[in-house]
Amino acid sequence: MMSDLTKLKISEARDALRKGDVTSVELTEACLDAIAGAKALNAFVHDTPEIAREMAKAADARIKAGDAPSLCGIPLGIKDLFCTKGVASQAASNILGGFKPEYESTVTTQMFNDGAVMLGKLNMDEFAMGSSNETSAYGNAVNPWRRGNDDAALTPGGSSGGSAAAVAADLCLGATGTDTGGSIRQPAAFTGITGIKPTYGRCSRWGIIAFASSLDQAGPMTKDVRDAAIMLQSMCGHDPKDSTSADLVVPDFEAMLTGDIRGKTIGIPKEYHMDGMPEEIEALWAEGRKMLQDAGAKIVDISLPHTKYALPAYYVIAPAEASSNLARYDGVRYGHRAKLGQGDGITEMYEKTRAEGFGPEVQRRIMIGTYVLSAGFYDAYYNRARKVRTLIKKDFEDVFAAGVDAILTPATPSAAFGLGEMKDADPVKMYLNDVFTVTVNLAGLPGIAIPTGLDKQGLPLGLQLIGRPWEEGDLLNTAYALEQSAGFVSKPAKWW
Repeated sequence: MMSDLTKLKISEARDALRKGDVTSVELTEACLDAIAGAKALNAFVHDTPEIAREMAKAADARIKAGDAPSLCGIPLGIKDLFCTKGVASQAASNILGGFKPEYESTVTTQMFNDGAVMLGKLNMDEFAMGSSNETSAYGNAVNPWRRGNDDAALTPGGSSGGSAAAVAADLCLGATGTDTGGSIRQPAAFTGITGIKPTYGRCSRWGIIAFASSLDQAGPMTKDVRDAAIMLQSMCGHDPKDSTSADLVVPDFEAMLTGDIRGKTIGIPKEYHMDGMPEEIEALWAEGRKMLQDAGAKIVDISLPHTKYALPAYYVIAPAEASSNLARYDGVRYGHRAKLGQGDGITEMYEKTRAEGFGPEVQRRIMIGTYVLSAGFYDAYYNRARKVRTLIKKDFEDVFAAGVDAILTPATPSAAFGLGEMKDADPVKMYLNDVFTVTVNLAGLPGIAIPTGLDKQGLPLGLQLIGRPWEEGDLLNTAYALEQSAGFVSKPAKWW
């Protein structure tokens, strides 16, 4: 029975905990065993078993007392981008080696206040920059899925690759992710799980190591839509410590999951039919459209004319904000400091520390960002990208104003690819992974990836639903209807 405990969904575990069929300590031990046996996936990079056991004991006492929130006693993994008090939080970068914050991020504080259990910290791309988890200081996270009988290691996606691998492999019941250009939704699609990026401002960014502050948003990565609703509920809420946090009531997302979408209007954007898109993804998208139609939704074709400018705009704005945010890692206050030679001054210390501490992809983005913000190029690049961003946002506003409730698109342009397959390619090829997801961040909208099928090699494929701002409950309900129609229950065959 113990090994099967990790297969429970959050909703199932919650009900079992309430009934007294299982304790949080038992659940937690089962997850710790699973993590210990899954080193080949390299998903967990800082284990916190003592903390987990303590939290589980406290959760059991709270459940016994009878007033426990839904997440109470549920073992979760936390992406290494979230600051966790006294526990290594280094954004998968060598520059933050040895950094243990003295404070807890708002999102994790809220979840721990609700009784959630922290199993440890999860692998990710360095500073959340990457789509394949190959830029991590900890080495690659590995997708638990494999192609047919082929044992080539596949990417779990990025940047929340460790989170996706851990949830898909049943090492934890759910995990936190962050999404700047698709970093929750793309790995969720690559590993056959559900991931939602809420509206910008719905979850506090305080205590989450920044990549691009106007785009970053935390969200849950879970085994199904109901679990996403339960976890998101705990993660959201107003935080005066984050100036972009919205002072809005957080509804009961789970209570909104009726599965009834009759009378809803779903838009299909013609610009998302990309050249060279695999037929299987086209077919899956058409199938998703039919499923929503059969569930009673009205399907309309829509246009989002500025879609083609989204990737270039994103890859100007995000690096610009990153170059500004990452200026603080200079070897002075915390984290790594380079060994200095005779006669080296402060400038040499900065240069050597940053050269040693940052990996190549982070260096690339800092350089791009610094370039587009420099005096001669600010208007040509950064300001223009901001104007394009406004136009992209307006495309969505126009569609919603015309009565569309949600938009259906593919989540990714392919299934998971092999680790190393894109390594030597032009970096732009890797950036193309975000083609369906970045628009949502640029416009600040909520987006969810739902697993809806398998490709001919047996790998999961996901669809994306994009919702109106602040209407995560409605979006989750549409996703719930799609999930019920798709009936996706496949799991990776255990090889690790």
